[in-house]
Amino acid sequence: MKPAPFAYARARSLAQAVDLLAQDDARVLAGGQSLIATLNMRLSHPALLVDINEIDALGGISLRNGELMIGALTRHVEAERSAEVARHAPLIALAMPHIGHPAIRNRGTIGGSVAFADPAAELPACLLALGAQIDITGPTGSRTVVADEFFKDLFETALGARDVLTAIRVPAATTANRVGFAEFARRHGDYAIAGLAATARADGKHFADVRLAYFGVGSTPVRARHAEAALANGDVDAAVVALVQDLDPPDDVQATGAVKGHLAGVLLRRVARQLMEPRP
Repeated sequence: MKPAPFAYARARSLAQAVDLLAQDDARVLAGGQSLIATLNMRLSHPALLVDINEIDALGGISLRNGELMIGALTRHVEAERSAEVARHAPLIALAMPHIGHPAIRNRGTIGGSVAFADPAAELPACLLALGAQIDITGPTGSRTVVADEFFKDLFETALGARDVLTAIRVPAATTANRVGFAEFARRHGDYAIAGLAATARADGKHFADVRLAYFGVGSTPVRARHAEAALANGDVDAAVVALVQDLDPPDDVQATGAVKGHLAGVLLRRVARQLMEPRP
């Protein structure tokens, strides 16, 4: 199919992009790896596409005040190959090779993936596990939303119709930080049937600040808080049992909820082993 007719405008600045989004039924165009597909299937039919690809301020990866900042227009492949991401946000580095295929990672953007908020996508879960902050600019100025409050419902976020996601910020990892990542997909690069992104801080024989963020098992990435508490006490078996209190996966075309629930436990055991490994 071909998309429905739409107008196109190229924003030269962030302020201009926000102004253009004031028009009725306007949408941001960044990497377009999700948007173009929905346009072609006529699942989306905006009146105006606002292209933000020439706003240089929305790119780049840098370490600032103990946080790694990744600009919204940073391509997946840039983050995948970045020594800064590998050093300061190793969880994101682990997740990157699982996002789509090389052609998708060459064009897809960090901000686009987070803003689209597909519940089976890797990056939203990573941000939830990392306790990330999302920077947003809109008609009333700039604001920051923590990841725990950003993902609202299926494809619904804290972004307003005239807002532009400008960057994500994650605390820079230290030698005490542990991360783990695993997913099940029918083929590498497909959306996950179930996946888990996790962080913790080594504290003697136990963990502290455990954050388990599942994806593919709900309408948003899901924190498994009961399992987090059990894992912090060093009891992996109890953490797996506790998942029934945290997750209620729906049936979908890939698997039943019961299968997803079983996979969640398998993933937790695998990721728990990763969390026990000290950072190099």
